[in-house]
Amino acid sequence: MEGTKQLAVRGFRESLAAHWPEYLIEAALLGIFLAAACTFTVVLQHPSSPVRQAVPSVLIRRILTGVLMGLTAIALIYSPWGQRSGAHLNPSVTVTFYRLQKIPRSDAIFYVLCQFAGALIGVRAAMLYLGDALANSKVEYAATHPGDRGQLAAATAEFVISFLLMSIVLYLSNHTQLKNLTGVCAGLLVATYIAVESPYSGMSMNPARSFGSALPSGIWSGFWIYLLIPPLAMFTAAEVYVRARGRSAVQCCKLYHPSKRRCIFCGANGGFHE
Repeated sequence: MEGTKQLAVRGFRESLAAHWPEYLIEAALLGIFLAAACTFTVVLQHPSSPVRQAVPSVLIRRILTGVLMGLTAIALIYSPWGQRSGAHLNPSVTVTFYRLQKIPRSDAIFYVLCQFAGALIGVRAAMLYLGDALANSKVEYAATHPGDRGQLAAATAEFVISFLLMSIVLYLSNHTQLKNLTGVCAGLLVATYIAVESPYSGMSMNPARSFGSALPSGIWSGFWIYLLIPPLAMFTAAEVYVRARGRSAVQCCKLYHPSKRRCIFCGANGGFHE
């Protein structure tokens, strides 16, 4: 008989063989998101940018950044790729659904690895076409780091925004009439957070997103916040939701679940479900 380790290895191999397209999609989606973040930051924050010179207000530039990134998130979630992978785009989201037993361990691990890889690839790709502009002190590779109020304020802010995001995702994605609006509301929250919260923490909610900018920039200030606080906050939001509605209320871990797309999590439309 096979031992526990052999069974686990075989399970990982089977998952990789069956679900590699979803894994690569997660990497690609987060890579696109990071490349967009770098591009918009250069356009709106670089001192020599015509847009930066035309819009001197810091608040208005933050609002514009939020709108652009929110629209990017919405486009990715509802894209054919996002519909297939579920568009987690965030290890915090993936590990929270794993804790809710809505994604198998092997899929969760591959999702997280590909999200980190995709984020780094996205920033590296942006370096190729943005050049030295991405390293400018006003751009800093779109890195996230605590603001002037320090790490405690940043950690608190990251907890609040991550908790609220996961709470709304769980409520909407499991609501019969409102579930198709989950991605829109997630994008609106991203836009609002960038406009309002980013001065405190840079607005991450996403360990992979912060890692993707931190590695090439060397900006690791407060990185523990982005690595630990978002998943902790989303775990807490999931616990609150489950205690209020029961674990069975969580149907699937896709942010947008169209009826005609295969789902590797709930087995819909020929999708594999462990």
